[in-house]
Amino acid sequence: MFEQLESARVGTRVPLDELLAALRFDAEGLLPAIAQQHDSGAVLMLAYMNADAIRETLATGRVCYFSRSRRTLWRKGESSGQIQRLVELRVDCDGDTLLLQVDQTGPACHTGRHNCFYTRAQGSEAEVFLPVDIDPATLYGPKT
Repeated sequence: MFEQLESARVGTRVPLDELLAALRFDAEGLLPAIAQQHDSGAVLMLAYMNADAIRETLATGRVCYFSRSRRTLWRKGESSGQIQRLVELRVDCDGDTLLLQVDQTGPACHTGRHNCFYTRAQGSEAEVFLPVDIDPATLYGPKT
């Protein structure tokens, strides 16, 4: 399907079920999903989605991922309140990566930072350059 879409004209439509069936999930049934703030273009985070997470996200408009550590669906913000509302879901040219344009409420990162890419590497050093916006204990409660 993706080879056909390469030469498709703008406005070409395909049934969603056909697109989902053609996605190139990994051996665990997952695709990487990049979350991007829709109005600023800021990259917020990378997570993974399975087919159920994609369907739920499209049906509800609230972003749902698959938690690789918990092995279950994870609705962004279900414990912190920092939800992502889906504006648009895009599929890359190979069908193996998703781009979610979202409207993020509060910080996207579990560390309480605006995004998950708060450490930069330059030369021989790495530097944390984004501040914590909200203490994680406020978002998730104290660690036990």
